[in-house]
Amino acid sequence: MTELQTGVRVDKWLWAARFFKHRTAATDAVVAGHVRINGLQIKPSHLVKVNDRVELVLHDDTRHLLVKDLAEKRGSTARALSLYVETVESVEAREHRRAMRKLQREPAQEIQGRPTKKDRRQMNRWLDRG
Repeated sequence: MTELQTGVRVDKWLWAARFFKHRTAATDAVVAGHVRINGLQIKPSHLVKVNDRVELVLHDDTRHLLVKDLAEKRGSTARALSLYVETVESVEAREHRRAMRKLQREPAQEIQGRPTKKDRRQMNRWLDRG
């Protein structure tokens, strides 16, 4: 229990907080540089402590979290939500990005059936197939 009081591996904590379905996915995200703790790039074995600030990039969304509790094992959703608090700025930024995505036009709406020969030539030029 003393290890839990001092810290938990970041990959285990991210998995226990239900940001990733598998611990290996959490490890891969940390190795890829999608996770920072207190502004520093870290390794999967880095220990997360209470009151640490975690910056997590998931699916083109950045979440800024404050660690409130530690867990090594995956529990219920309610338990996972009690492990962290997302900052107000992070929530507002995600909501803004979500609203902007809704305003964007669907690219498939411009397509009117099969491409013509002229369209195909333009696509080939664009794809640089000549």
